[in-house]
Amino acid sequence: MASRIATLPLLVCTALLAACSGGSDRFSLDGSTSSSPPASAAPASSAAAAPPLNLAGRWTLSSTGTSSCAMTFGAAPNATEGSIAPAGGCPFNFFTSRKWTYSETGLTIRDHTAQTLAQLAPAGPNRFEGKTSSGQDIALSR
Repeated sequence: MASRIATLPLLVCTALLAACSGGSDRFSLDGSTSSSPPASAAPASSAAAAPPLNLAGRWTLSSTGTSSCAMTFGAAPNATEGSIAPAGGCPFNFFTSRKWTYSETGLTIRDHTAQTLAQLAPAGPNRFEGKTSSGQDIALSR
C-alpha cells in the first residue's frame, strides 16, 4: 500500500511534465487531441519589420542647438524592439527613454510610461533622423 501512495506523486509529476513538453498535439480534458496552435501563437503583425542594421549598442542622440547624449540600445541581433539606457545630459526629455521599437514606419523611442518621445527613419548607414513628439528635429547616430 505504501508503494502505491509513493508512486502517485511520481505519476502526477510525469503527467504535468508531459503536458509541458511543447509537442504539437494539444490534449483536452476529454482526452481528444488537436494539432492547431493556441490563439496566442498567431503570426507576428505585418507592421513588424527587421531593422536595416543591428540596433543593439551605443548610439548618440543629438539635436541642433542642444546637448547630445549617449544611449545604449539593448536587444538581440535583428530584434524589432529592445531597451534603452540613456546617459546623462540628454536633450529635451530623452532622459526618460526606456524602450525602442522598429516597424515599417521606422524607429520609435518611448519613455518609461510607453509614451512616444520620437519617431525616426533611416538616413544612411548607422544614422536615423526624425522628430520628437513635440516637433524638434533629432538625429541618432553611431
